[in-house]
Amino acid sequence: MTRAVVTGLGAVTPLGIGVDAFWDGLTAGRSGIRQIQSFDTADLEVKIAGEVPDFNPADFMDPKMARRMDRFAQFAVAASREAIESSGLEITDENRDRIGIMVNTGGGGIPTIGNEVRVMAERGPKRVSSLLIPMFAPNMASCQVAINLGIHGPTVTSVAACAAGVQAFVDAVYMIERGDADVVITGGTEAGIMPVAIAGLTNMRALSRRNDDPAAASRPFDLDRDGFVFSEGAAVAVLESEEHAARRGATAIAYAHGGSYTSDAFHITAPDPTGRGATMAMRGAMRRAELAPEDIDYIAAHATSTTIGDIAETKAIKNALGDAAYKVAISANKSMLGHLLGAAGAVSSLACILAIRDGIVPPTINLETPDPECDLDYTPNVARKMEVKAALANGFGFGGQNACAAFTAAD
Repeated sequence: MTRAVVTGLGAVTPLGIGVDAFWDGLTAGRSGIRQIQSFDTADLEVKIAGEVPDFNPADFMDPKMARRMDRFAQFAVAASREAIESSGLEITDENRDRIGIMVNTGGGGIPTIGNEVRVMAERGPKRVSSLLIPMFAPNMASCQVAINLGIHGPTVTSVAACAAGVQAFVDAVYMIERGDADVVITGGTEAGIMPVAIAGLTNMRALSRRNDDPAAASRPFDLDRDGFVFSEGAAVAVLESEEHAARRGATAIAYAHGGSYTSDAFHITAPDPTGRGATMAMRGAMRRAELAPEDIDYIAAHATSTTIGDIAETKAIKNALGDAAYKVAISANKSMLGHLLGAAGAVSSLACILAIRDGIVPPTINLETPDPECDLDYTPNVARKMEVKAALANGFGFGGQNACAAFTAAD
């Protein structure tokens, strides 16, 4: 069977622009969560988020094109450009038909909808932008990457809530294995930080209210956790068939084996407290990669910092790995980044790939008083140097969507 290798990476996160800023910040245990700067939070109970700092779309695309995109699509283009550049892939007339794109999202252009609803209320229907629909449509992340890079292969988007970023890596591998493309640009993107979204999640009692200490607000597996932090960003990888990468002399960073996705069929927001669906997804990912539980060195956990979610994931890891669950290194990058929703699983996938590349597992910060029901090795507070040969990335979303992707060291 054709195997998929990772040859390039790109990122736009609350830790900064680019993979280096992301990985340096993550392994240093640095938080990207701050007071919200993009709008007035005076009327809001929650005033913190993981906003991307100093992002200028004109650095990555024509300013006129940027004005026709929602922020989530701008992030996707920026991260994809970095991933292509780092892979050394040149897009030409000879290969552009054999390059696919799968950049997923949870919500698409939510800010565009909110802005245009306000325009209509204040100024009337004739002032609503004619680009409203093509700006907010979730498929526009993948489509704008295709337009900006001149790619003609299969261009696909799946909207799978907070499992979307992991699902992208699963389906991109399928695309390569089927022979639909030699190369796939894949990942996730999200940019939904706006007052109405913050208000809705606050009223759901899903968000942390630690406004006075943003860096300590996201605390997965800690007994004092009080909810997640809403964030934005994008993470993208270039996947290629092993043969295609070898022909052009590209360096394989890791193997991407795809994985598995399942449904809890339990509740629209809460995970199944038994962790059954998440267990099935992890077992499926290991089966796809022909890995035993004892082979797994690292898990990039979904770990949102919600009471029920962290406990359910802990149960799922124990169910999936058995006794090996107590020996695997686990970390929660959301402790530093917050929850990037549709991009969260793509960020976790990059964490797995970079952990394999560099032999370092990022920490779970703010883990000061461990929850007795969360009793595994979550790499508390300090990164760990260790060999990582096999890793799993978890992503679980509203509606009970679960996804897990597997990665191993390249030969």
